[in-house]
Formats: sequence, C-alpha cells, structure tokens
Amino acid sequence: MNYFARVYEVVRRIPPGRVTTYGHIAAYLGLRSGARMVGWALNALKNEGDWFSLPAHRVVNRRGELTGRMHFGGYHVMEDLLRAEGVTFLEDGRVDLSRHLWIPGADEPCDAPIAPGP
Repeated sequence: MNYFARVYEVVRRIPPGRVTTYGHIAAYLGLRSGARMVGWALNALKNEGDWFSLPAHRVVNRRGELTGRMHFGGYHVMEDLLRAEGVTFLEDGRVDLSRHLWIPGADEPCDAPIAPGP
C-alpha cells in the first residue's frame, strides 16, 4: 500500500465530531516530519474527483486552523461540516483541540497500526 493510500485509511477512521492534524497522521504512519506529505495526499484527491470520498474536513493544522478549507467549494464549507458534527471553535476561529483532538492509534491496541506499504 502506498503512502497516500495509508493516509486515506487513517482519515477514514477519524470519528465524527473529532479532528486530527496532518502531523499526527504523519507520525502515526512513521514519518514524523511528513505533515506536508499528508497534505499532498489529501490535495491529490481533488485531482481524482474524490475529495468528498473521505472525511478530509476532519484534518486541521497543528493549531486547529482550517488550512484545507479552500478545497471544499466555499470558504465556510469545511467549518459548516465540522459544526454539523458538533465540533466547537475558539473565538479566533480555530477548532478547540482540547475538546475534539483525535490522535491516531491512541484508542487502539499498540499492535494495530496500518500495515506498511511496499
């Protein structure tokens, strides 16, 4: 399984009402400094017409900012999708990570990571 496919598998597992960061996904997949690669993987979805095939709106930057919002067809679409799931925001517009952060692997057995790709 290639890196992009592994990113997509993690994104599929983000629970409704929760968010994770590009960096947490990268760290989970063994590439701690690979946050940009996670972003590239999600960005590649728009080229394939599959942007809405994953809950990509649940991926934010390390500060809780909606850096991927331009890919959702409108400035507030990503925010609206998150709010519809019960995600709350701070006064400055960032997701309240203290309430909604999901860290891949934290609620799973340590021996249950996604299988590494070739």
